Amino acid sequence: MKVTLIFFSFLLGVGSHSLRAETVNIAVASNFAKPMQAIVSQFMHQTPHQAKLSYASSGKIYAQIIHGAPFDIFLSADQAKPLALEQQQRIVNNTRQTYAIGRLALWSNYPQQQKIRAQSLSKSTLNKIAVANPDIAPYGAAAIEVLNHLKLYSTVKSRLIYGENIAQTFQFVSSRNADLGFISLSQVWYKGHLTHGSVWPIPTELHAPIKQDLVLLKRAKHNQAAQAMLTFLQSEQAQQIITDYGYLRVQQESNHHDAIN
Repeated sequence: MKVTLIFFSFLLGVGSHSLRAETVNIAVASNFAKPMQAIVSQFMHQTPHQAKLSYASSGKIYAQIIHGAPFDIFLSADQAKPLALEQQQRIVNNTRQTYAIGRLALWSNYPQQQKIRAQSLSKSTLNKIAVANPDIAPYGAAAIEVLNHLKLYSTVKSRLIYGENIAQTFQFVSSRNADLGFISLSQVWYKGHLTHGSVWPIPTELHAPIKQDLVLLKRAKHNQAAQAMLTFLQSEQAQQIITDYGYLRVQQESNHHDAIN
């Protein structure tokens, strides 16, 4: 792919400059908090640089960037917002790329609950279902798409409660203020195992792929920590962390078969 080749050429050019310790300010969509924390920990252990993380919904981060927030890298939960920043010429050319494919999950914090499936959504005993705000959170938009695909939206519409982002949505279910919730699989999944509660990983064919893009913002064009982070995100070590938390690598998308039951 031409963009990818240009992107790697950009990164290779970084190596010709003298290395000095700097700090990179990274804005991260809430769904990617756990893997990014692990990636940053390894990054700071292996390089002289520091990294500061900020989390919010992709829509909120996008608005903050438009209003001058001092971020260097933006890891979005979608493609639309990084593309919009590129079209507004707010990013370093040819640095927009997909870093992960997200997985949506229906989760309950009741571990003894019967195995969750699509039918769980229409149970008469179900009280509240948490969903991230579909207007600003890509995982929320994907959840509504799933409900429409299953022809259940009109059935459950009155039971939906909306979180500002996927982190707040998770909190609704974690605190049991909601019986079920559409969350990012990464919030309850690690190295092939459910960490707690009960889960139904949503089959990927029920919604459009959740392609998550990142961009390097113009203010960080000469920030060596930012450039080093972009390189590190391409490493096998970082890619393994991404898959450990239930995401698909970009190259997996075309041949992925849902093996999580």
